[in-house]
Amino acid sequence: MQIQPRGPVPPQQEQVAFHRSELGAILGLYGRMVAAGEWRDYGISCLRDVAVFSVFRRTAEHPLYRIEKRPKLRDRQGQYSVIGMDGRILKRGHDLKTVLRVLERKLIRAVE
Repeated sequence: MQIQPRGPVPPQQEQVAFHRSELGAILGLYGRMVAAGEWRDYGISCLRDVAVFSVFRRTAEHPLYRIEKRPKLRDRQGQYSVIGMDGRILKRGHDLKTVLRVLERKLIRAVE
């Protein structure tokens, strides 16, 4: 028995995704924020032009922050950015750990 193809195979759409080391840095921050009681849920989207890690305080609401990776901006402003709930870009750069520092500042609080 021979298997014959049914027709031409459409080309696969390339998707942007986070690398394992990038996810390690993001999930490390996420774990610390969950332990502090700030964040409760997350979602990951891998699209053609952008990969998005969304952070939620509650599941059924808009994300508090979006961590985006846009490889097309690698040579310009930097491929990583942190975007707030209102759509403002809080930090953008070439190094993910440097960009994530804007969210780590939220962990530091004065103890009375």
